[in-house]
Amino acid sequence: MSAKFGVIVFPGSNCDHDAYHALAHVMNAETKFLWHKDTDLSGIDFLLIPGGFSYGDYLRSGAIARFSPIMQSVIDFAEKGGPVLGVCNGFQILLEAGLLPGAMLHNQQLRFVCKHTHIRCETSNSLFTRNIEKGSILKIPVAHGEGNYFTDDDQLKKLQDNDQIVFRYCDEDGNTTEEANFNGSIDNIAGICNTDRNVLGMMPHPERAVEDILGSDDGKKIFESVLNELAVA
Repeated sequence: MSAKFGVIVFPGSNCDHDAYHALAHVMNAETKFLWHKDTDLSGIDFLLIPGGFSYGDYLRSGAIARFSPIMQSVIDFAEKGGPVLGVCNGFQILLEAGLLPGAMLHNQQLRFVCKHTHIRCETSNSLFTRNIEKGSILKIPVAHGEGNYFTDDDQLKKLQDNDQIVFRYCDEDGNTTEEANFNGSIDNIAGICNTDRNVLGMMPHPERAVEDILGSDDGKKIFESVLNELAVA
């Protein structure tokens, strides 16, 4: 039986259909939308929390969505080892829910940034990157105003020591320069996973990089890795 994907929809989500298209139409995976008031995740093998502006980003990004009825089910799902991918606002929601450590600040220049960026895969030790060679450079777009990842020095060292930094912003040659780190994230961090390696949060949008016509299909590598892992699970 093939894996079943769930895409969570909050009031204000605007990348839910992008995610659905990438999974259902490009990757040919069985996919369904999950409304934020749903609590039954039975039959779902993989959860994707998409980007957007859940609840209008009031208070701070992801702060209200964290209290949606579905989130306790998401937390339970993740704690039992279920794979969860949070993209952009989804990453912010995972941080607010405590499924990943750290916080998001406003971009360094206090501007919304929407452009293609390059990220370097820092580890193949996750189901999201198992098929991506460490050091590979992916061209993935971003679209956010609060993507400046921050944590304290102790937690940063834990992320580094535990190989939890999955992606870093870099230039097209793979150099993690200050210029490439356009939003000011600590240690050029673009994506991290939890210690159990089944929850990934990333600011770049892989679902917007699954077809050549979009300027890159590098995002497919992440979804291919997930599908391969679930197929043998």
